[in-house]
Amino acid sequence: MASLRASMMLTVAFIIGVTTLFFAAALEYLGVATPILVLALALGFNLAQWLVSPYIVQALYGVRELKYSEAPRLHQILESLSARAGIPKPKLMIAEVEYPNAFAYGSPLAGRRVAVTRGLLNVLEPEEVEAVLGHELGHLAHRDVEVMTFASALPAVFYILGQSLFGLGGDDSDRGAGILIGLASMLLYYILTLAVLHLSRIREYYADRFSVKLAPTPSIGARRLMSALAKIVTSTASLKASGARLRVMGFKELFIVDPDTSLRDARELEGYIAAKKIMERRLTTADRLMELLSTHPHIVKRLRALEAIAEGVETP
Repeated sequence: MASLRASMMLTVAFIIGVTTLFFAAALEYLGVATPILVLALALGFNLAQWLVSPYIVQALYGVRELKYSEAPRLHQILESLSARAGIPKPKLMIAEVEYPNAFAYGSPLAGRRVAVTRGLLNVLEPEEVEAVLGHELGHLAHRDVEVMTFASALPAVFYILGQSLFGLGGDDSDRGAGILIGLASMLLYYILTLAVLHLSRIREYYADRFSVKLAPTPSIGARRLMSALAKIVTSTASLKASGARLRVMGFKELFIVDPDTSLRDARELEGYIAAKKIMERRLTTADRLMELLSTHPHIVKRLRALEAIAEGVETP
């Protein structure tokens, strides 16, 4: 747990430090006006996106409010989990999509919301759904929407800055400086994007641990979440393998499992017996490189972390 917290803090410090260092250098070349204007526009855009993104998510995935009369047991589970977590019960939503998943989202305009897909309710047992809801409440309790919005805004700043500086007018020296800083901006955009993806994966581990803490015991919570993750991955992979067109139109960092990696993850889970078989598999260099570009941890590493909690090797 301490190493996970340290990794998250170092990632945030890296993102902020690199950002500050670059802007200090850019201001030396170009003065205050242009970078600040670009920064203001980029941050303003991301702030607006954060405020309205819940409505975009709902439009993309056919999300609507799930009335109490439609699923009283599910509402009771969420209410009980919220009380144990010490946070107000979020609005319970349902996404009318066939693959199993869940996500937490919200903004000051929309409030806090937790959505489950129709596929999730069809595939998982009630105690597994409870573990998934606990994970999503972890994202709300840790303010992950706000954290990831802030972190994701920074790469966007450098992308916009880089694009604008490539077209900088003036004499040859000004154009040369603009091109140089523009290239550096694009390089930092890719570096910071990798850092943001790393931060996203760390937040998933934290949400997993939060779910485990809400269970009757850490061991029970860890095993329920392991079972839920395995079913989500294998069910989604089966749908994709059958040729079903899954609506994954963005915002997949909100999901509990990345649908785009379901086929790969299902192959990792083939022959799954109490998560033991897959966790004995050695991660390859290719696995680690693919994880760098993913919003979620590799399924092997994620299950190993939960198994360590289930066996009492680690505390949540």
